[in-house]
Amino acid sequence: MSDNLLKKGYEPHEVEKRWYRYWEENKLFAAEEKSHRKSFSIVIPPPNVTGVLHMGHALNVTLQDILCRFRRLMGDNVLWMPGTDHAGIATQNVVEKQLADEKLNRHGVGREEFIKRVWEWRQKYGSAIINQLKRLGASCDWDRERFTMDEGLSKAVRTVFVRLYKEGLIYQGNYIINWCPRCQTALADLEVEHEEHAGHLFYIRYPFVTGKGGIVVATTRPETMLGDTAVAVNPEDHRYDKLSCDEVILPLMDKTIPIIRDKYVDMSFGTGALKITPAHDPNDFEIGIRHNLPQVKVIGEDGKMSDAAGKFEGMDRFACRDAVIKALQAKGLLEKIETHQHSVGHCYRCGTVVEPNLSQQWFVKAKPLADKAILAVREKKTQIVPEMWEKTYYEWLENIRDWCISRQIWWGHQIPAWTCQKCGEIIVEMNDPSQCPSCGSTDLVQETDVLDTWFSSALWPFSTMGWPDETQLLNTFYPTNVLVTGFDILFFWVARMMMMGLWFMKEVPFRDVYVHALVRDEDGKKMSKSRGNVIDPLQIIDRYGTDAFRFTLAAFAAQGRDIKMSEKRVEGYRHFVNKLWNAARFSLMHIENKPTRIIPSSLVDRWIISRLHNVIHIVTESLNAYRFNEAAGNLYYFIWHEFCDWYVEAIKPVLYGKKGDEARESTKGVLWLVLKNSLILLHPFMPFVTEEIWYKLAGTDGSIMTARFPSADIQMELIRADNEAETQMSFIADIITSIRNVRGEMNISPSVPLEVKIQSADFDSKESVLAQKEMIKDLARLNAISVNESEKRPKAAAAGIVDGATVYVLLEGIIDFEKEAQRLEKEMNKTAKELAGISKKLQNEDFLNKAPENIVEKVKEKHEVLVEKQNKLRTNFERIAELRAE
Repeated sequence: MSDNLLKKGYEPHEVEKRWYRYWEENKLFAAEEKSHRKSFSIVIPPPNVTGVLHMGHALNVTLQDILCRFRRLMGDNVLWMPGTDHAGIATQNVVEKQLADEKLNRHGVGREEFIKRVWEWRQKYGSAIINQLKRLGASCDWDRERFTMDEGLSKAVRTVFVRLYKEGLIYQGNYIINWCPRCQTALADLEVEHEEHAGHLFYIRYPFVTGKGGIVVATTRPETMLGDTAVAVNPEDHRYDKLSCDEVILPLMDKTIPIIRDKYVDMSFGTGALKITPAHDPNDFEIGIRHNLPQVKVIGEDGKMSDAAGKFEGMDRFACRDAVIKALQAKGLLEKIETHQHSVGHCYRCGTVVEPNLSQQWFVKAKPLADKAILAVREKKTQIVPEMWEKTYYEWLENIRDWCISRQIWWGHQIPAWTCQKCGEIIVEMNDPSQCPSCGSTDLVQETDVLDTWFSSALWPFSTMGWPDETQLLNTFYPTNVLVTGFDILFFWVARMMMMGLWFMKEVPFRDVYVHALVRDEDGKKMSKSRGNVIDPLQIIDRYGTDAFRFTLAAFAAQGRDIKMSEKRVEGYRHFVNKLWNAARFSLMHIENKPTRIIPSSLVDRWIISRLHNVIHIVTESLNAYRFNEAAGNLYYFIWHEFCDWYVEAIKPVLYGKKGDEARESTKGVLWLVLKNSLILLHPFMPFVTEEIWYKLAGTDGSIMTARFPSADIQMELIRADNEAETQMSFIADIITSIRNVRGEMNISPSVPLEVKIQSADFDSKESVLAQKEMIKDLARLNAISVNESEKRPKAAAAGIVDGATVYVLLEGIIDFEKEAQRLEKEMNKTAKELAGISKKLQNEDFLNKAPENIVEKVKEKHEVLVEKQNKLRTNFERIAELRAE
């Protein structure tokens, strides 16, 4: 241990770099593959290799780190498995933009060269997100860092694909998929983001083949009508009971198509008649299967009309829409156009409007896997916290469609399937085939598609630990204890990990799933670049330090409630870091050595140990139940109010030797014990500042990361509950607070000593006051205090009632009542004027209806504050009037 004095002010940036380097160099994040200790494991949700730290990452990683540091302090063998995701579409887009800057494209450079370029990009920029996680203090076992495209994980991906294929759970088929014409790939349902659009509903007449009359359909996508193969009505829709004909002419294409009846048709939408385009709508596709309708694809992969679109061939799909409308109008077949608000799907990566398209893709039969995942949660093998997310989890899995796992891009795991060009046999094996097992031909072509990124991510909990090999790491750490994740990837990732883990490991991948909420701006709005309300975590860390930022996230991470983040809140917790630093700095000036024995003798020593016992219990219980905000809130209260404001202030005279050497040594021992354990309790939340103080604290060996949670001291009975001390101290603190309140209300400077008389008929109350007379005098800044049984109220005294005792603060000669009355009157008039202006604003209907909601809310809050202030001023004015009369 070096010189134990702390610098005057805490400067986080140098401290954070120094200690993080020390932790890494000394392998303090490392897990042991074999250990007698209880194992605890978490796999990090792998951030995209293209990623930049945002608020969602910051919250997610902070909560995981709190759990990992807590479990290490509890003595567990902790594995926090880190890694990154290859992020197929996102990474390919980044490298394609680089090529575009060089006037090149991927088709021009070829697949092999393009993939080489992506690996080069990953080598150069892929570690950026990892370095940002380190700035947050993430204590991952970095030596085990994995990447979804590394050799081991690629082997796991291939093994899963081959096994599922051979079990009949992977197949190829024509299916309606979500297609992005920009990214040129299929998207899973979950990768489509829906936005409300103000569009139009076009009413088109399809003439009967007889030439007399027709049927009118309503559509938002008239360009797809070129591929219609039927018109459908609901069999229960009596408007269509007596149709004169069961076939119509498809406008602009002059084809005959049937009128069919299907219960899917919504009788309340449009005219109750629905155009059926099996190749361009998922619901129409299902209807087409039921009625054996042909599938006519009129929009190509590039978003342009195909040759099946007749004279519209080659047109962009949206240009075609306009052309079709004009053509229909010219033929008198467009009945009317209505404005229509509807939801339109966009690619989650590039924002292009998604096109439902018929395509041959690879699919996983999801139901057999989903059934096991549903059962595991129902049987509580995995618990979802908060429980409210279970309903959503069940709904998604119970209605799951087969999972489209192929993507028409180059960056990712190329599907390990080969087609024999001679006989058409599809070969799927662990090793690349050299010839066709059916006909012996060597003319084999590998599938060019790659697997959906979420396919490899679904294997993350066990593939990162070495599966398909049977490893010691899997034996020790699988299943993992908890997955910490945002609700936005509950289906993308969590449900799929459950499906894959249960299918291949015969065991759930994690015991608990903790679903955290969103980080929003201070007004509760979602952060977005377009709104300009994005808060950059790295900028916040630069301004206030990592510890203040982490503590803010934890303090507001209530289960099921979004976090309203603002710089002011982080600034508030930076003050908390400073408060801790200053209290520790003061304490270390008096603690030269580790105490040889700790025997609390004074009331305040017994009280602080009892309060420490209480907060240890709450923090342990809260973290075990993922109630991060409760743990942080109770720690904050204990450190700031009980330890710093009360205990440290109360023991100053003792430490300065005013109560004798024996009392001083006893208190120093208690101060050491409480500071030491406070640092350990705070460490999971504020790793850097606690490590820096720990290093300076006498009697501590090595890093705080190797310390043990205070439960050991509880077992040794150094820390114990003391209800008697808590009751007495609470009474004394209330007396001091009531005196301080009088000072504040009467505008009396803290430097002015006061005289107090306490009256009580209760023997215990009198004894408590007499025993703690010096502490009351010191903390309330008194020059005299007397205690007697009930007698006459002293003249010109402000009174406070405290648990059976009356506290009188003598004010004669302290306050000029006349001047104080004038001051209060002036303040009341000023507040009344301000209040009148605010009230007028709140009575203005225009303001209430037109001003932004957050502005109205702030004005209402200000009104409440001013009303409260006015009431206090009035009460004080009345008290001064009474005292003046006396």
